[in-house]
Amino acid sequence: MNKRKQQVMKKAHEIFIEKGFHATSIQDILDYSGISKGTFYNYFSSKNELLLELFRTIYQEIQTRRDELLLSQDPSNVDIFIKQVELQMNANRENNLIPLFEEVLISNDEELKESIKKGQLKTLQWINDRFLDIFGESKKPFLLDCSIMFIGILQHNIRYYSLVNNTASGIHQAVQFSVDRILHIAEELQASNKKLFHPELLHVWLPESNRHPQDIKQELYQTVLSLKQALANEVDQDKHYELLDFIQDELLHSKVQRKFLIESALSAIREKQALFEANQFERFEGLIREWVRGTGSSSH
Repeated sequence: MNKRKQQVMKKAHEIFIEKGFHATSIQDILDYSGISKGTFYNYFSSKNELLLELFRTIYQEIQTRRDELLLSQDPSNVDIFIKQVELQMNANRENNLIPLFEEVLISNDEELKESIKKGQLKTLQWINDRFLDIFGESKKPFLLDCSIMFIGILQHNIRYYSLVNNTASGIHQAVQFSVDRILHIAEELQASNKKLFHPELLHVWLPESNRHPQDIKQELYQTVLSLKQALANEVDQDKHYELLDFIQDELLHSKVQRKFLIESALSAIREKQALFEANQFERFEGLIREWVRGTGSSSH
């Protein structure tokens, strides 16, 4: 994404927070960011598209920082999960995302509402996947229930913790307390063998997360090729070609993917993402997560 477009999104974000999304007109954005209407429509087809791209950009950054916390770490380490959750909660506050979400969800704009709901489901899926790392396969049938309860417990604990402490920062205790509660709940659910939500519902709510492995593999091949083409004229292209080949081989030919090595290679390639098409690198990262989550532990 070019710097001018990033600046327009930054200015639009500021005015959305100040006036509210629906009260902000495209003309307000033009005036505040100092661009022409033609420039705006060269970047975005509508105000809705701008907001959605703003959300995608912020959450991609959160996702990247969240994943970096796992580098060379044990995925079952609860303390790492707590740090990841704190990072996301603080980023939501720093970017004033919750008021924007709430404004969209009470509106009549079905396109935006559907996008927000899908984002919430992806967060739910991430928590479910992390709980699988932490609790293991034995508790898998109960982890969707745990994930849904955790989100509710966390949101209310943080809301009232902030009121009592009169601050939006320092939420570590609220996150720690919420995680501790869910650790006990997971044990109780397994002991009772009761669940409210069947874990397969995640595949119903997010059908793209249940794609056939061959489809994901084919898209990985194509994406690696397109990334190599974008790097073709770089001085250090051979180094980045090797990194892309390593990631592809590690995913498709290793029985157990070494996630910390994959993330390390990704970090090096991420430095070149300005050369790639819009969202191209983000899609690559998404494919990697999809493969590891759905098929990474089996032979192919």
